[in-house]
Amino acid sequence: MAQPIIQLDRVTKRFGELTVLDDLSFDVLPGEKLALIGPSGSGKTTILRVLMTLENLTGGHIAVDGEGLFHMRKGRREEPADETHLHRMRAKIGMVFQHFNLFPHKCVLDNVTLAPILTQGVTRADARERAMELLDMVGMADKAQAMPAQLSGGQKQRVAIARALALRPKIMLFDEVTSALDPELVEEVLNVMRMLGRETDMTMLLVTHEMGFARDFADRVLFFDRGRIVEEGPPSQIFTSPRQERTRNFLRKVVGAGHL
Repeated sequence: MAQPIIQLDRVTKRFGELTVLDDLSFDVLPGEKLALIGPSGSGKTTILRVLMTLENLTGGHIAVDGEGLFHMRKGRREEPADETHLHRMRAKIGMVFQHFNLFPHKCVLDNVTLAPILTQGVTRADARERAMELLDMVGMADKAQAMPAQLSGGQKQRVAIARALALRPKIMLFDEVTSALDPELVEEVLNVMRMLGRETDMTMLLVTHEMGFARDFADRVLFFDRGRIVEEGPPSQIFTSPRQERTRNFLRKVVGAGHL
């Protein structure tokens, strides 16, 4: 059995009086495609934001690739991670957000090359070569000089995926990447994600309301409610014969809304 690449151990996150992640523990194996599903406000996106260190923990411990995410070893002691440690750990993880977050004043090519040049010391020539390979992979090479305002939502999201891949992460996080898109543009983004699943060995965590895609794409599905895992299992079990009544109720509503 491979060592987990992500380990959450009794992770808690509160915003004031509101507990968003409640004593949460689970592991993710290298190369695993994990779908996180559940109602809005159940903690799914917070998990991704915590993994990206965009939010701190209230309690618990997270390890990524065998090292503490928010803690580091100093001899035999463990202490809070400094900025150098956090920067190194962030380099292992890429994230694609719901609302693209492209730099509006930079062209597509510059959006993809900026982070490797600034954070990894990659030369401009090497960054541009890698960026063009990635843009070609996501079907956007012909838009390299376009500005974000000239792109459709689906095109922007494909550029955002290329930008995240440019940092060569071991883990990719996708946060509702199709929910801001017009329906006819959803499939072009999902096709890019299918291709990544087939052609790379990256670990992927996917928060989505696209249940049909989660069913076809994921190795394992976690159903969340109120910051806890209610049920987990392979897609064949979760989507066809869920064991928990809460899961069944959620999926009935999703089917009624046309997401499955």
